[in-house]
Amino acid sequence: MLKVGVVGLGRMGGVHLRNYTEMPDVEVVGVVDVNAKAREDVTARFGVPTFATLDELLAQKPDAVSVCVPTFLHHEAGMRLLENGVSTLIEKPLAATAAEGAELVAKAKETGAVLMVGHSERFNPAIERVKSLLEDDVISVQIERVSPYPVRIQDVGVIKDLGSHDIDLIRYLTGSDFKKVNVVASATFGEHEDSAVITAEMENGVLVQIATNWVSPFRGRRLNVACKSRYVAADLIAQSVMEYSPFSEVEKTYSVREWPVVAREPIKSELTAFLDALRNDTPAPITGEDGLEVLKTFERLFDNLNS
Repeated sequence: MLKVGVVGLGRMGGVHLRNYTEMPDVEVVGVVDVNAKAREDVTARFGVPTFATLDELLAQKPDAVSVCVPTFLHHEAGMRLLENGVSTLIEKPLAATAAEGAELVAKAKETGAVLMVGHSERFNPAIERVKSLLEDDVISVQIERVSPYPVRIQDVGVIKDLGSHDIDLIRYLTGSDFKKVNVVASATFGEHEDSAVITAEMENGVLVQIATNWVSPFRGRRLNVACKSRYVAADLIAQSVMEYSPFSEVEKTYSVREWPVVAREPIKSELTAFLDALRNDTPAPITGEDGLEVLKTFERLFDNLNS
């Protein structure tokens, strides 16, 4: 029986908590939020202990904790947990800066605690199917991720919020790091950028384009991968994947195959993998180092924007 907790009871914290309560061999020993109303709601719905401070949760000796507070608080909460030897899953992005991320990674190594970053899109079954179809002949990857403006997010812009998913996905799907990255962005409705187009070249030569914004009236999550041997298109919301054969100039045709995907909730798979790493003493599937690479890419992008 693993003892787990959640820090932060916003939308994502609530999703983590619900999934933990549905898992066998897991006991939720406490959740933390400064908002008394949020704590009351959780007590009424889930009947789990609630606390106003992290110290109170630490006193319950949790084995693992999800950190779901705003990004600028990730470092503070993560360091407190890791220095107490608590395995920690921090929602993306890992931290506000690469320097803070590096400190979290170093602390996890020092204490031996598992550190995982919540880039949950990797656990989308459509992404898993796309990954299984790719070989070493990828030419380019295009991702569109758009949403209406999120009033709940005030501390970061669209690059660090939505774009963080795709920066991680690009590294995962290509198996390569970023060689060159460029970005153009604009701010229409808030202080931070709410529309951005990122272009890049990976170390292995794959070309990348990420279009992301908070100015769309709907949610869209689409991925297209061009390969020498095939073209793969995925809808990450519908969790559907289509594979197209190369176009034949002789026959003027191409074949199409829809790959079966078993729909499931990515967060549940993510949390299961996190706890499995703890139980089996194995590395997390999305390591602190993976999260740190995303932060380093952010800094390259913003240096580009500000130059």
